[in-house]
Amino acid sequence: MNYKQIINFLYKNLPMYQNIGKHAYKTDLSNIIKLCALLGNPQNALRYIHIGGTNGKGSVSHMCASIFQEAKYKTGLYTSPHLFDFRERIRINGKCIEEKCVVEFVNTYKQAIIEINPSFFEITVALALYYFEKSQVDVAIIEVGLGGRLDSTNIIKPLLSCITNIGVDHTNILGNTKEKIAKEKAGIIKKETPVIIGESDSNINSIFLNEAKRNASSLIFADKTYSIIPKDETKWYENFSLTKNKNIDICELESALIGNYQQKNICTTYAVIQESLTFFPNINHKTIHNGLKNVIKNTHFRGRWEIIQHKPLVVTDPAHNEHGVQEAIKQLFSLPITDIHIVWGMVSDKDIESIISKLPIQAHYYLCSPDIARAVPIEQLQTHFVNYNYSCYKDVKDAYSAAYENSTKEGGVYVGGSTFVVADFLRFLSKKK
Repeated sequence: MNYKQIINFLYKNLPMYQNIGKHAYKTDLSNIIKLCALLGNPQNALRYIHIGGTNGKGSVSHMCASIFQEAKYKTGLYTSPHLFDFRERIRINGKCIEEKCVVEFVNTYKQAIIEINPSFFEITVALALYYFEKSQVDVAIIEVGLGGRLDSTNIIKPLLSCITNIGVDHTNILGNTKEKIAKEKAGIIKKETPVIIGESDSNINSIFLNEAKRNASSLIFADKTYSIIPKDETKWYENFSLTKNKNIDICELESALIGNYQQKNICTTYAVIQESLTFFPNINHKTIHNGLKNVIKNTHFRGRWEIIQHKPLVVTDPAHNEHGVQEAIKQLFSLPITDIHIVWGMVSDKDIESIISKLPIQAHYYLCSPDIARAVPIEQLQTHFVNYNYSCYKDVKDAYSAAYENSTKEGGVYVGGSTFVVADFLRFLSKKK
């Protein structure tokens, strides 16, 4: 099979969460264990950093990878989902895995794949670990897919584990309370392995503390240790100080990721990097500064509070749960814009009512469905917008075109609701160029 045939095989023949939701989620690690045994157990061969959490794990993963790259370490990065191309999930020093490597892997192990019948996610994790081991990376940053305890990435034995925060998401799999979700995500905590918790929460801190104690692992709450002091609140990302314990200036930094919520992620990233210094002595202030400044250039990270243009403002963000949407809308309303047009689509298995309750009543909504099987149909989505000013469109492209046309130069267009809405939007923009 060639690359296109391989991708079709993976999409059509393996259970895929993107398409069928919870039915693609396996409740044990048996498949990934079988796959890795077949590959020579690459999960035991490298230095890994494991990053989970509800929101921000992608940003923290990319920032960490960028810092390691600036320190001249050969850096693997595994994230999900992808925006445009499957190969985005697996990168070394920002470069996607080569098509020929994907082809060789699947053609070589196709019969075993058919016999084991792993999910799409399980096979991509196995491929990533195999590729990183064959490429002999110095470090591999591994982002958790969903949850933690039963996530396929949990087969690795990392140098340290990080949980960015806990919000309510994927309740049909992880549980419908923060406590249940926290217990699932705490499953990535390993024996005698340092743990970073990005955002503390008095209701669930004890879950992480107890799990860390049970594993004889040290634990740091990043938000209790580090904080950011911007030189200019309106453009905090251009020049800010990172402080330790509220009063000790560590260094001055700048960030390519400009969403206000990234301040929390930067503190988490810094905590992860500090815990890594024993293993990676080439990291210093300069590499941290350049890593944050060049994260988009180094890792090709896209879509997180990404400003496409000004006048009218066009911004996109993939926030898709209550906590993330609340942060994004808060930032949207901090901007000096007069009218707001929101292009909005969602995927199933979300708490639609709770998420939509965080959306502003005064905006005009352009409802659409992203181009995936799990998209919430327009007919269903609009029933939640009866109290809002909205119109419906067949796809993201048409919804955005209408929103842009109706916006004044002093107004703004926000595109969000799902990673897949953002992907369709950015794909549309790339075709226009």
